[in-house]
Amino acid sequence: MDEANEAQPPPDAPEAAGHLALVPMEQDEAAAAAEPMEDDAAGGDAAASAEPMEEDAPTSSPTPSAPSTTAAVDDSTVARKRRRRKKQFPGMIPTAGVRVLRASSSSGATAAHLAGIPRRRGRPPTNSSLRLARELDSEATIALAAGFPADTLSEDEVAAAVIPVIGGTDQANYLVVRNHILALWRSNPLSPVASNAALASIRAEHAPLVAAAHSFLSDHAYINFGLAPSIVSLPPIPPPSHPPPSVLIVGAGFAGLAAARHLMSLGFKVAIVEGRLRPGGRVFTKTMRSSAADYPDIAASADLGGSVLTGINGNPLGVIARQLGFPLHKVRDKCPLYLPDGRPVDPDMDGRVEAAFNQLLDKVCQLRQVIADSVPHGVDVSLGMALEAFRAAHGVAAEPEERMLLDWHLANLEYANAAPLADLSMAFWDQDDPYEMGGDHCFIPGGNSQFVRALADGVPIFYGQNVRRIQYGCDGVLVYTDKQTFRGDMALCTVPLGVLKKGDIDFVPQLPAQKREAIQRLGFGLLNKVVMLFPFDFWDGRIDTFGHLTEDSSQRGEFFLFYSYSSVSGGPLLVALVAGESAISFEKKSPMENVEKVLDTLKKIFSPMGIEVPNPLQAICTRWGTDRFSYGSYSHVAIGSSGDDYDILAESVADRVFFAGEATNRRYPATMHGALLSGYREAANIVRAARKRAKKVDSSEKIDIIYEVRDIVKDDNIDLDDLFRTPDVAFGGFSVLHDPSISEPDSASLLRVGIGARKLGSGSLFLYGLIMRKNVTELAAMEGDEQRLSTLYRDFGTKLVGLDGLGDAGESLISRIKAASKK
Repeated sequence: MDEANEAQPPPDAPEAAGHLALVPMEQDEAAAAAEPMEDDAAGGDAAASAEPMEEDAPTSSPTPSAPSTTAAVDDSTVARKRRRRKKQFPGMIPTAGVRVLRASSSSGATAAHLAGIPRRRGRPPTNSSLRLARELDSEATIALAAGFPADTLSEDEVAAAVIPVIGGTDQANYLVVRNHILALWRSNPLSPVASNAALASIRAEHAPLVAAAHSFLSDHAYINFGLAPSIVSLPPIPPPSHPPPSVLIVGAGFAGLAAARHLMSLGFKVAIVEGRLRPGGRVFTKTMRSSAADYPDIAASADLGGSVLTGINGNPLGVIARQLGFPLHKVRDKCPLYLPDGRPVDPDMDGRVEAAFNQLLDKVCQLRQVIADSVPHGVDVSLGMALEAFRAAHGVAAEPEERMLLDWHLANLEYANAAPLADLSMAFWDQDDPYEMGGDHCFIPGGNSQFVRALADGVPIFYGQNVRRIQYGCDGVLVYTDKQTFRGDMALCTVPLGVLKKGDIDFVPQLPAQKREAIQRLGFGLLNKVVMLFPFDFWDGRIDTFGHLTEDSSQRGEFFLFYSYSSVSGGPLLVALVAGESAISFEKKSPMENVEKVLDTLKKIFSPMGIEVPNPLQAICTRWGTDRFSYGSYSHVAIGSSGDDYDILAESVADRVFFAGEATNRRYPATMHGALLSGYREAANIVRAARKRAKKVDSSEKIDIIYEVRDIVKDDNIDLDDLFRTPDVAFGGFSVLHDPSISEPDSASLLRVGIGARKLGSGSLFLYGLIMRKNVTELAAMEGDEQRLSTLYRDFGTKLVGLDGLGDAGESLISRIKAASKK
């Protein structure tokens, strides 16, 4: 078979079907696994019109009617949710922090107190107090959906010191205020919530709590975020320092775009460096069009990457969808399953096997609890091994058809995690289940690239910049691409975990050992798709999914699930998913071979019903595993890993290099909303670091002023050359003055390099730079200034400049050195 972009249809293909155009993904388009990062869309209705929203994806003209497919849907089939299924074990849900406050609790009195309504002792509560208690319950539920514990502070709130003392009345009052502000925002995300809006229903004496809660929620993008015109038009908040701190963001996916927009709203200078020729990363909508003369107007929008919004309750993407007026299409639960010969699966057998599948998962849960209780440091094996052991021991799915059906459920589990079950940690594979957002699973008509285009609008993005190295030090960061070098105060790395695993980006100095080990422990798997545009919908548009069973257990994930996009893409579009081991072998076959195999599968299902399966007008096979900007689809907890590794990946390095992306979000990994939230999270961390740095500079300047007042009789204009006559360290043409206020290894030192005459006298040209104290020793041990200069630039990231080019950090250090010399 010819593996070119276009291939001729099989000899028996109907003439009217035109010819099949196989479209391979280009380097700048292949970025996400078939379902890399599903996401929910919180806010807005859970049903939507089927009109496409993408500007370049026109709704197709009326297409030829397909043969009747009534038989394709067995109405007796029990409707079940077949999508990214994850078993939630009640024993895993942390009860602390998820309790919903009831009207009978003391919180009702707190609410009444905040609103100024006195609670009468010894009498039944009034209607007003009961109403307030119910409102408190409702607002606490909204806070819970947004990711907050309902009746305690989050870790970020504790770190931000939103209240002076943790616990007591202040904390109880703060929680009510915080939940109330969140509820105000979620009730109308089309307009920003001002702090005085919350004071309308809270007593004036609690204004400081309102200010603290509003500031925290705004900084962390829990409120007043998104793309509503009234939000976008808000003036930037004054930055923590002048000139504004600069941030280089590596990657223009959801995480990078979210962080960039939020930092820009907070007054930062931002630039995104992106290797692809488009934004979005693993979220990519491709417009597919017919080239057949018989069907010239057929087109559809296909999500080659992240597609399903998994849960709409509390999801920030749901808020953005509401702001932009995007409709949501609920993914209908009915999912008929078909045997390899096309016969529908018996509903009774389906119910029995699914119940047995859930019992196997329960057995695994019990086993890991026993191991956790009896083995001090725990033992981890693969989830697949444990499930197979229990299946064999209990004789589950002994009959061939039952085994095929069980394999289908196992393939669905592999789809959920983008990995074969043999790779998943039995102990922690479902560690994120307690945080899964509720609500319907939805499609966005027209595709998720609509989010991408809206988020990228107005953001400075440098495309086609393949990042090779990120270098950081006390005076900032350098991002090297294959074309140029970018310099900033801080960097945010949002590349997929697959890229970090591959080692395509060098970090100088290298990342801490703990982070490097976490990168290797966490799993990054694969999911692929075959996307096909047909001349008409032959599979019955009344369903959104249907499944196919296979006799070969090793290929259980091959085309096991089909998504119908006819109601949301603008045309008759069908997507076949490839999960588990099949997703890996899929990329070793030619696109034509894969498409022909999908067509054979569809014919086995529909031909017995008397339905002819036409050739597709266009087909695309994804290959996320070999895409050099992702090397896979989304993360999972591999054997030996745990949820802690997500947190380790999220840790910043030296408050200079920060990390975001779905693989840094412990609660919402492998989702689009997880990536988005991680971008907002790191934007807040970058702001915190910048404010901390600015505060240090301000403090040092105040100290300098005090010194100047005390030593007014001394010459205020101390010459820097005089200080370098007696440097702290000198070697070759290098001399160094250390920061006199701190002696930590990572503290900054002032370096001077003599160019030309290598003496500390007149006639020399001097350049200056900031260097960590610990690096000075390394330079001194080297032979020759030429090697030192090379190391200084290449390994330490120190740029030599004139004295007036050192920036605020350099000026502050010089002031401290001068002040200390006056003593």
